[in-house]
Amino acid sequence: MTSDSLRSFVTKPYSPTEIDAADPQTYPKLTVVTPSYNQAQYLERTILSVLNQQYPNLEYFIMDGGSTDGSLDIIKKYEPYLAGWVSEKDRGQTDAINKGFKQATGDYVAFQNSDDVFAADAFRRVANAWRKFPDTDVFFGDMYITDEADVILEEMRAPEFCAECHIYEGMQVFNQSLFIRRDRLTQFGMLDESLRFVIDYELVARLGVQPGMIFRHVNGFWGGFRVQPDAKSSTIATTVGIQEHKLVKDKYQPLLTSSFGASFWQRYCRLRKLLTFVLKGEFGYVRHRLRLNRLRK
Repeated sequence: MTSDSLRSFVTKPYSPTEIDAADPQTYPKLTVVTPSYNQAQYLERTILSVLNQQYPNLEYFIMDGGSTDGSLDIIKKYEPYLAGWVSEKDRGQTDAINKGFKQATGDYVAFQNSDDVFAADAFRRVANAWRKFPDTDVFFGDMYITDEADVILEEMRAPEFCAECHIYEGMQVFNQSLFIRRDRLTQFGMLDESLRFVIDYELVARLGVQPGMIFRHVNGFWGGFRVQPDAKSSTIATTVGIQEHKLVKDKYQPLLTSSFGASFWQRYCRLRKLLTFVLKGEFGYVRHRLRLNRLRK
């Protein structure tokens, strides 16, 4: 997908008549929750990136924290196509997402922040993978990094999931491209509301250390993470983010079954990523990532 095609997808006017007429029961029911607060600049593009999937078995909630910037006008514009929405004071992003998850009835759930987007065909990629592997607990894909105007700045490709790599090295999946079986949230709990920054890292770590949990990577770019000045990644990543990351790592590291330590896993995970993309023939991506790593040192 090019920047132009991504921009076109997230700005294309929504037409419900284009929804696939196939039996919705042949598709897993997907619930998407968008938390939002004063993000009118980006919110409509997030909404359109969900609705323009033209997915026939969709449940979509928008949980607004009481915006005063015109967001409500945007939400009301799409109200007929939503499973529900609220605009009320909440305890922050995590609380808002959990309120949506508690209303969810989908087979799989996801959350997409109001400044991020889904890419075209993301939901059908999930459905196609589900038909082949219906026992999967967590589906995840690859992700774009975009700017404020939906220009693609970077590609982030994910290898197969490894709990040790996730905990020792950092995020191995991206919430912009992540769908979780809803009954697993019922079983193991929703997002940790004591956290502000690493809510996705913690949830994936919690699920990843459970015996028998099936994660499945599906090729393709499902979502886009937007770099913008007011994003949490821009404002608290080097303070709250680092502190919370350590808390989560320390909490789940003892639950890993491996007897190897951090130094082994950090080296292994880097080599694993390299070999994953080399064996796929993605040499340009490998060179690009190696060059970026050298520049950051």
